[in-house]
Amino acid sequence: MELVKHSLSAGIYAATSDYIHAMEVRNPTRFLFVSGTMGLDAEGAPGKDLSVQLDLIWSNLRAILADAGMGVSNIVRLTSYLGDAGHAEANQNARLAALGDHIVPTTAIVVQTLQKDWLVEIEIIAAA
Repeated sequence: MELVKHSLSAGIYAATSDYIHAMEVRNPTRFLFVSGTMGLDAEGAPGKDLSVQLDLIWSNLRAILADAGMGVSNIVRLTSYLGDAGHAEANQNARLAALGDHIVPTTAIVVQTLQKDWLVEIEIIAAA
């Protein structure tokens, strides 16, 4: 499988350093579509604050990816659902820490449909 990053520089607004416009996936053998994943512990209880929930989300995502024989480097698309616009920077920082130099197309959406105790939800698409 080959991942080709597309971040246009002419005729469209520039992407910032933490995301790209598009990811082309060439010759994958499989895809993994992951439901929105919350910052819940193994018993289903939400983390006590935003930082704990973001840690739990990324831990949960790594476990799901590992179960499929993948890791964060297999992520080709990421969408974050934020319960509050004020969570954007912490969410971005957690994503950058989790992905390192693996920059992917990403969108963050502020929603009102999360349960009160769920501060962020992240869904991903991975390919191998």
